[in-house]
Amino acid sequence: MSSSIPSALGKTTTKKEIVDRIAAEMNQPRADVKRTIQAFLDEVIEELGRGNRLEFRDFGVFEIRERAARRAQNPKTLEQVEVPARKTVKFKTGRLMKVRVDGMEDDEG
Repeated sequence: MSSSIPSALGKTTTKKEIVDRIAAEMNQPRADVKRTIQAFLDEVIEELGRGNRLEFRDFGVFEIRERAARRAQNPKTLEQVEVPARKTVKFKTGRLMKVRVDGMEDDEG
């Protein structure tokens, strides 16, 4: 039974489900696959934390973007508040991912 959570466009797939599928497909111990995937994710976080851009051909690009400070309004109290500048991660899809995502409707019919 899947622990996936439905969303607007499909289901949410968890890291556990991906680990299980890769372990089965590669005929590798689940624990080894889990460690490898976690090490990869840790490296992605480390590189982004250093302010580096990460490029995975055909998958996409992760990069840090600076959001400017701005004024906002609390919708309940109507009080004006200052929102400080902050950094955020931007992801731009790669070519193969764009093709695959655009073709999702064709696969579901």
